[in-house]
Amino acid sequence: MKKIALISIFFLSFFFATNIVAQTAQQIAFVNSNELLETIPEKESATNSINILNQKYKEELQVMQNDYNKKYSDFISYQNTMAENVRLRRMQELYELERQINNFMKVAQEDIQNQEQTLITPLRQKVRDAIYQVGIEQGFVCIYDLANPAIAFVTPEATNATALVKKKLGVK
Repeated sequence: MKKIALISIFFLSFFFATNIVAQTAQQIAFVNSNELLETIPEKESATNSINILNQKYKEELQVMQNDYNKKYSDFISYQNTMAENVRLRRMQELYELERQINNFMKVAQEDIQNQEQTLITPLRQKVRDAIYQVGIEQGFVCIYDLANPAIAFVTPEATNATALVKKKLGVK
């Protein structure tokens, strides 16, 4: 009789343990936030705006580089026949053009990054909000993001174990 009771307890324990593991496995999910971002309709418009701005900067940079290349070519061709003051002035002009081109490239890059930040950040937030809502609605414990190796969602009911780990480490 004791054997039957022990075997029954063993099987019930095994059944409940298996059920708990299965439930926990179902409460963990994953997403790919980059894939989700690409599906948002506003993403194409934002990307087009950024590409148009980038193209305008490339065109202007090409004009500046063509001007520099022409002046540099002329300088190389005629430097031996120029008066010293003229040669020095032309060298200074070339130096200034190089500096202007470098400054232009820096400003263009910053402007494009700011544009990306302005247009894409709200879309990323929209994806994060949707992940959070799905996590709450579906009762997930956590959702991993495959695009950015991190946890995209943790249930608000989760226990913060930081204090327990600090205690285990013997730190405050």
